[in-house]
Amino acid sequence: MIKYLKLLRVEQWVKNLFVFAPLFFSGNILNQDLLLKSIFAFFVFSFAASAIYIINDYSDIESDRKHPEKCKRPLASGAISKPTAIVFLIGLVLLNIGLVFVGESYFHLSYWKFATIIVFYFLMNIAYTFKLKHVAIIDVCIIAIGFVLRVLAGGYATGIYISQWAILLTFVLALVLAIGKRRGELINAQISGRTRKALDGYNVQFADIALSISCTLAIICYLMFTLSPEVQQRFHTRVFYTVFFVVFAFLRYLQQTLVYNRTESPTKIIYKDRYIQVTLVLWIAAFLLQIYFK
Repeated sequence: MIKYLKLLRVEQWVKNLFVFAPLFFSGNILNQDLLLKSIFAFFVFSFAASAIYIINDYSDIESDRKHPEKCKRPLASGAISKPTAIVFLIGLVLLNIGLVFVGESYFHLSYWKFATIIVFYFLMNIAYTFKLKHVAIIDVCIIAIGFVLRVLAGGYATGIYISQWAILLTFVLALVLAIGKRRGELINAQISGRTRKALDGYNVQFADIALSISCTLAIICYLMFTLSPEVQQRFHTRVFYTVFFVVFAFLRYLQQTLVYNRTESPTKIIYKDRYIQVTLVLWIAAFLLQIYFK
């Protein structure tokens, strides 16, 4: 059972929690109807992402077998056969098609918009898997666009408006995560001597500069988001003070990356670093108080 969960990379579904962002920040998390629609969108997106992971693992079997960590993946290790993986892939695609139709009839989703997001996400990642992940800068931008699509899917599923600043903030935040991951891969490549084509257009100096620029842009976008008319009208001026949590979190992340030279992916740093975790909890608590406990 565990090997099949690893094949689907269920642990990566945490990324799809971005689907709930429109619901949370609109103050409708307690609305049962909208919550069910968001949960539905979450699983549709998660199944689509798992299908992409299977395609990616299938295409990279040989290279993954030579990697010290990726060799443990179900397909690379031989724990799951290629025919079994194909059956799972076909099943996920058919399941997603069926779920989208169910969503249109049962949940009354904006069918063509929601379906377009899922189809575009799937096709974009197919292109990423076979070609674009080897093109520097475009690769990290595609990863960032994937997070924007998650937020848009959540918005279309619930009919909640998403501001332009929120979309831009999502993009640059995801860009920080993607560039940080590339930087970690570069450091590991220097240590192990193993490299791959995706890193040809990067070096550590470029990654450091790009990471600093992306963090700065993320802080600016968040600041503009808090000052946007719709946010000010909903939360008044108090929401502005949550900027302090955001600034501290980014500075701590940059410290871990540039000073202590942590080579883990950004998500692993977040899982391990207590300072960032406490800051995130305080930031979420501040929003909860302002949205749901006025």
